[in-house]
Amino acid sequence: MRRTLRFAAGIAAVSISGLSFAAVVGSGSAQAAPQDCTVTRGAFDASAVCGPDGGSNYVLHLDCVGLYASGPFPMYAIGPYKVLSYPFTPSGERISAGCRGMGPGVFALATNAYVEIYNP
Repeated sequence: MRRTLRFAAGIAAVSISGLSFAAVVGSGSAQAAPQDCTVTRGAFDASAVCGPDGGSNYVLHLDCVGLYASGPFPMYAIGPYKVLSYPFTPSGERISAGCRGMGPGVFALATNAYVEIYNP
């Protein structure tokens, strides 16, 4: 059991260290849809500021890669997953989402972030 956990931890560390270089190089600001939105992505999170548009609801979509809780504690998995912010009506205020809130001991990197129209 310990050997398996050590092996899984080693694989995760190697995978995440390689991805961290790509995430740091890819960090920065970008213009995003739907309208008048600016998305700023860091290594572990992202935020967006959208100008008022008359009432559409948006969500900040964040793609993450790393260790995450895949079920009830202590079930974990390694790989990609997505995080969505709460739906918001654009008002010029900053909305944020992060890759760290998916269970205790989670370590994941942000790989992509954009704003999309919220359709319940």
